[in-house]
Amino acid sequence: MNRRPILALLVAGALAAGSLAACSQGAQEPERKEIVFSILSAESQASAEKDWTPFLADMSKALGRPVKAFYGSNYTALIEAMRFKQTDLGWFTNQSGLEAVRRADGVVFARSVNPSGVDGYEAVIIVRKGSGLTLDRILSCDRTLNFGMGDPKSTSGTLAPMTYLFAPRKIDPAACFKTVRSSNHETNLFSVAGGLLDAATNNTASMERLGLLGTDIARKTMGNVEIVWRSPRIPEDPIVRRRDLDPKLAAQIADFMFAYGVGDTPEAARQRAVLDKIQTLPFKAANDSHLLPVREMEATGQLIEARNRKDAPAEQKAQAALAEIARERAALPK
Repeated sequence: MNRRPILALLVAGALAAGSLAACSQGAQEPERKEIVFSILSAESQASAEKDWTPFLADMSKALGRPVKAFYGSNYTALIEAMRFKQTDLGWFTNQSGLEAVRRADGVVFARSVNPSGVDGYEAVIIVRKGSGLTLDRILSCDRTLNFGMGDPKSTSGTLAPMTYLFAPRKIDPAACFKTVRSSNHETNLFSVAGGLLDAATNNTASMERLGLLGTDIARKTMGNVEIVWRSPRIPEDPIVRRRDLDPKLAAQIADFMFAYGVGDTPEAARQRAVLDKIQTLPFKAANDSHLLPVREMEATGQLIEARNRKDAPAEQKAQAALAEIARERAALPK
């Protein structure tokens, strides 16, 4: 038996495997010169680009490298983009930020600040003004109403109303209303104002932002809706970055964001005008403890649902999650 061809094949195979391993290691994480910032384009990408371009241009100048935007129409797209390292940091809601931390190895390092100066916001249920539609009627579940929920990963559009309003009353929106449509806050607001939906979830921050526009359509829309339910106050939105970012780069990004718009110089005033377009005051530092309230909201909803189903293991799991959240909160610096 001639072993030479076999030996040659084995050697060639080993060399090929070694080459592939070397290529794999060499191409494992090619350094991307540009920074990619993910942004939800709730209304349209063109509108988001107009508001965000000046801020990203200033960031690019400060970091000495290109900073690009990744626009997504929903939060799942933003989470997946970070998960597959197509983006480096982004503005999330609390619930989607929690998902980015869990699934995309993200870390909270900053948070937005409400331009009104009031920290936090509330989830709300809105109806068309003059419709006579009350919260009791909405919760009667007679399957005659068309209802709008938020993005499934939206804190105020889905998680808060489910946790604080529907779950405690054992209400499944899909079985309660004639139709349930999931969309962003702006679409739900215009749909209720225009009579396309009877009621919908929203939040006070989105409504305030629309009111500040001062356009005829904004005034007409805000004049055509009213709030029939409010949630407890929800923390401001987190800014999440990839945990594996180069520490030096992560520090440069943080330095830029926490200095931007701060001070009484003409340049700081210009920067605050830029921040006003993206609807925040100067950013503040934060960490993963920022997500404790949304984790508590999530676990509370799971506990209520488990009790409604009489599911003892699920109830114990939710109680354990709440106990862990309480321990983490107690350990925070006072």
